[in-house]
Amino acid sequence: MALETQADPVDLGFDPERLRRVDSYLARYVDRGLLAGTTMAISRDQQLAHVSHLGFRDREAGLPVDGNTQWRIYSMTKPVTSVAAMTLYEQGAFDLNDPISRWLPEFADMRVYVAGAGRAARTVPAVEPIRVWHLLTHTAGLTYGFHHAHAVDEMYREAGFEADVPPGMDLAGACRAWAELPLVHQPGTEWNYSVATDVLGRLVEVLSGQPLDEYFAKAVFDPLGMTDTAFWSDSEDLAALYVAAPDTGKAVPHPAVGQAATRPPTFLSGGGGLVSTAADYHRFTQMLLRRGELDGVRVLGPRTVDLMRANHLPGGADLEAVGRPLFSESPFAGTGFGLGFSVLLDPVAAKCLAPAGEYAWGGAASTAFWVDPVERITALFFTQLLPSSLHPIRQGLRQLVYQALI
Repeated sequence: MALETQADPVDLGFDPERLRRVDSYLARYVDRGLLAGTTMAISRDQQLAHVSHLGFRDREAGLPVDGNTQWRIYSMTKPVTSVAAMTLYEQGAFDLNDPISRWLPEFADMRVYVAGAGRAARTVPAVEPIRVWHLLTHTAGLTYGFHHAHAVDEMYREAGFEADVPPGMDLAGACRAWAELPLVHQPGTEWNYSVATDVLGRLVEVLSGQPLDEYFAKAVFDPLGMTDTAFWSDSEDLAALYVAAPDTGKAVPHPAVGQAATRPPTFLSGGGGLVSTAADYHRFTQMLLRRGELDGVRVLGPRTVDLMRANHLPGGADLEAVGRPLFSESPFAGTGFGLGFSVLLDPVAAKCLAPAGEYAWGGAASTAFWVDPVERITALFFTQLLPSSLHPIRQGLRQLVYQALI
């Protein structure tokens, strides 16, 4: 199932000439070889105002991007995992304040890094346990080895966790290994992007009694008709994965990492493992925009979605105040974090045209989405370039979509 424009942009409040600037902007990246190909989809009032496909899903094979192209969505998996977890919350399986050690005992008695390195690192006991809401908001104190910003990041790398997990390790084994490492900060006090959503995925498995892929299908994919979203794909529609050549900056294939999504994984990553299509993820965003329901099927209650898109950072602060910066393209001022998404708090502080209340996230291969409940807009962007910090594409697209809204 491919996406198609459903209404005249004028009828949805867009200036068509201004909206064409979106494709002109993306074409500059494709024409210069900085991106191999892109898909962009913009909707308002649940009708698609703009759908475009540029370039190639596999440039070397001459295969163009089209509506059937499958994309590695990496961290755009995180909102899916968060929604799946909240379906269990609505069944009374947990309270957001519950310590996760109630179901994952390896996370009891956690310690927090103070100083030093490796085995000589000095730690102190965690003041409070890691709670479920800490996982949903990345305030648990966990981290990623690829950050290269903290001594605990190095410990993750030394344990085999950088861009992936050690070969043959499953989700349960990864959680046990992470629980043996110290936390970057006291739970609930700061924001640090991390494996927290992978741990949340393991919690979903334990609470549901099902592997993560099976529960995703039951709670999210089947109800929403997301037929092309999974943890792997052997289809020729799967886009090739690219990185920037060090000398030219142009996108070149990365077959070694790209092969990871072409076979069933041992490690089911709720933090970054899914492959999806624009049509499937569009249905996911429409469900969010409609506060949990799509085509007569309710995945979440309206009040649950409202809670998820509220800022849950300590003291109501933004990410600039309590967050650890990720990349140069991550403007944190005026942006909070909810239960699975970033949340725009102050457009002036964030220096953007979107209204307060917009919520969003992106993936490592430069994909992105946002949902705007004020202007009733959803936007999706897909490409396959690692890492997402190479170009300021996401900010530019948000700027161009809203300048076209008249």
